[in-house]
Amino acid sequence: MPTLDALKTYLDGLVARYEQPRFIADDPISIPHGFDDPRDQEVIGLYAALLAWGRRETVLKKMADLCERMRYRPYDFVRTFDVGRDGDRLADFKHRTFQPIDALHFTQNLGALLREHETVEALFARHLPPEADDVGPAIQGFSTSIMARPGTPARLRKHLARPEAGSACKRLAMYLRWMVRPGPVDLGLWTRIRSDQLVLPLDVHSGRQARALGFVTRKSNDWKAVQHLTAACRRLCPEDPARYDFAFFGVGAYDASLDARFTGENKLKSFTSSPTAQ
Repeated sequence: MPTLDALKTYLDGLVARYEQPRFIADDPISIPHGFDDPRDQEVIGLYAALLAWGRRETVLKKMADLCERMRYRPYDFVRTFDVGRDGDRLADFKHRTFQPIDALHFTQNLGALLREHETVEALFARHLPPEADDVGPAIQGFSTSIMARPGTPARLRKHLARPEAGSACKRLAMYLRWMVRPGPVDLGLWTRIRSDQLVLPLDVHSGRQARALGFVTRKSNDWKAVQHLTAACRRLCPEDPARYDFAFFGVGAYDASLDARFTGENKLKSFTSSPTAQ
């Protein structure tokens, strides 16, 4: 039976393989990397994360279009956004179920909050107590604040995941990883949220790898599964559990195979029998 140290060594090797600058160009994180001003990076990064579903080539094309619509000054565009003056620039922007009405109201609401709080970091961090175990309250508070603006259509809610609704909040968890963790891939822009508070982005691909290793046994990719996965990863790296997103995502995205020493009947019993994995 493999040991916990052996599993950590194996996964650390996968992180080292996939947490490389060469993977940036084909990933949505390339969009914020294309800007120099941290305020532009955090704003356009938020859009890139929220729209990061479907084929990556399509996402990158849509984001290039959005950057042009924002005159390549996303922070200023959003912070000073006025529907009467600027609404036509977003009037026909859409990506899958994210329709023009969503683009208009999300930008209008985000702009109003930026005028009040200055940065996106402040919008998340103000909801996160220092003693919080994870970023769940920050995600919940951010999404609730966007939806609380008067006149916001209910349909926007489906683009703003919330832990209280049971969502895995994959895209917002990924966004926070981008903003908080240091490079070479992540941006490491924020200081008011700690790396040990991050959770792993969980979707069908990373979930498949996590379950194969015994990190999660829940069938649903929901918020509880996210917390269980993150708790398991904290046993390997308490100060930076989200680093293992590179291992799970990398194996799934690039059709690699997990080492059979750590899957199937060889799963670590300490993970599959632990309350954190149930």
